[in-house]
Amino acid sequence: MRVVSLVPSLTEAVAHTLPGGVVVGATDWCTHPSGLAVARIGGTKNPDVPAIVALRPDLVVANEEENRAPDLAALRAAGIEVLVTEVRTLPQATAELDRVLRACGARSRPRWLDEAEEAWVAVPPPARRVRAVIPVWRRPWMVVGRDTFAGDLLARLGVDNVYADHAERYPRVPLDELDAVDKDLVVLPDEPYRFTADDGPEAFRAPSALVSGRHLTWYGPSLGQAPGVLRRALGGG
Repeated sequence: MRVVSLVPSLTEAVAHTLPGGVVVGATDWCTHPSGLAVARIGGTKNPDVPAIVALRPDLVVANEEENRAPDLAALRAAGIEVLVTEVRTLPQATAELDRVLRACGARSRPRWLDEAEEAWVAVPPPARRVRAVIPVWRRPWMVVGRDTFAGDLLARLGVDNVYADHAERYPRVPLDELDAVDKDLVVLPDEPYRFTADDGPEAFRAPSALVSGRHLTWYGPSLGQAPGVLRRALGGG
């Protein structure tokens, strides 16, 4: 089986689960597992379609949010099978991971996926719920809106997204509105925009929490550690 992955989370999941050599190509953003030695085929939004075709993959794995429909159509037109995932909740993530791994040759559901589900089931009820803004970019400022995987994870940890009912999934919101909106907390992940203590918290009067973007937005082996990592970053122990 020869697989090209256009999604960092899926790259990590497939390479972590299946023997070396299954993943033959991945994007420049696929940083895990560390030291993964495969052909690099550009970004998630601008993959090199001819380079992917030249790798002769049996399957390309993609995501409806991270990858562009025209690129996926071009791959299909070249005769390549493309599996497209949709991940907007934790249950969707685990179901789609199982589907992808089986399509890539896994004979059974991996133990790490069961352990990830168990870790989230074991999350204690939050002592209190807080309202938060979750920026994912600045210049322009963009935040997590409706129907997102990150929003679902945070809700399970007692963090309610102020923009969960917005018409857009990642709306652009002026900084003065973000600072003025009623909230208890600003959650700042270190990806896709790399927010740091000097690049984000200074813009808001509300308390801020810097969190691992990989544990908030990736749906691979990191899911098992995500509840503990995120709870500590959010001040929940």
